[in-house]
Amino acid sequence: MSDTLSTRALNRAMLDRQLLLRPSKMTALQAVEHLAGLQAQAPNPPYFALWTRLHDFRQEDLANLLLDKSVVRIALMRSTVHLVTSSDALAWRPVMQPVYDRSMYNTQFTPEIKDFDHQEIGRFTRKLLGERPLSSGELGAELMKHWEGAGRSALVHVARAMVPLVQIPPRGVWGKSGQPTFQTIEDWLGAEPDATPSPDRMFRRYLAAFGPATVQDVQAWAGITKLGEVAERLRPELRTFRDENGRELFDLEDAPRPDPDTPAPARLLGPFDQTVLSYADRTRVISDEYRKVVITQNGLVKGTILIDGSVKGFWDIKVMKKAATLSITPFERVPKRDLDALESSAHRLLAWAHPKAETHSVQVVL
Repeated sequence: MSDTLSTRALNRAMLDRQLLLRPSKMTALQAVEHLAGLQAQAPNPPYFALWTRLHDFRQEDLANLLLDKSVVRIALMRSTVHLVTSSDALAWRPVMQPVYDRSMYNTQFTPEIKDFDHQEIGRFTRKLLGERPLSSGELGAELMKHWEGAGRSALVHVARAMVPLVQIPPRGVWGKSGQPTFQTIEDWLGAEPDATPSPDRMFRRYLAAFGPATVQDVQAWAGITKLGEVAERLRPELRTFRDENGRELFDLEDAPRPDPDTPAPARLLGPFDQTVLSYADRTRVISDEYRKVVITQNGLVKGTILIDGSVKGFWDIKVMKKAATLSITPFERVPKRDLDALESSAHRLLAWAHPKAETHSVQVVL
């Protein structure tokens, strides 16, 4: 019979693997790989994610990895943009192809694109991007010249689904601006995506970064189905547990599972932090009630505060003229020692994120 892991035990395992129990001395590249990529729907969240986790992280540590192509911004898990190592992008994008194939028939654009030859749109996209990188608007405009009856966004949706596209710099480089500009992964990295994609390897990588977890958790993170078949193939080499609701959890044999009483420091998590997005059952880190406040109806995810390992509020930064202010909004009473720790972290974060501001201030909104 499988051992039972409490919600608190799952929380501490997650915090350990997500580098949130103590600052890590990993390099930025090592951390991106260890964390199985970072949420990157907006340009800056990956920087906040690494600031929270790494010892003495500097913006240029990640920006240089984008510029030298060690990491890329690419739509992967759940069809959302992630920042991952180049090797993971080449290995994982083919695993995600079923997600994109389904998106041809379950999207708002389906009426516009259902009668088109999607493969032909993909081939033409490759031809266009082989000549020069194109912004989303430029790519859509070129496609509209050849496929009448569909809007620009609908055609870009097809192109993005049929062809692995990376968002090239300066997009994603700290302090730089620029709309998403696409290049095929083959042209950008000079390498082909994995010809023998392995959901098994991806399943193990998820467990290393987020486990122990149910099959449903892995599917929620990846956005792909039928991973129960993967779990069964891997079962002989994995450990299994049960959660407090009796659901089966899978984990790597030698993965860290700290004592549930391990202290968890107060933390500021950045916007779109993956800890609140990567499970079907997220109660190990955030209550269903608080999740509705943190994740807005239009899909934005606020920066959050962790108290004893769980989300207990949110934070945001406002910059007006030359004054930068970080506001902390707890959902409930926070112990003074944790509030002091959060305020100290907030001052360091402001100095890191807005060094040119003449004044930095932190306020707690009660």
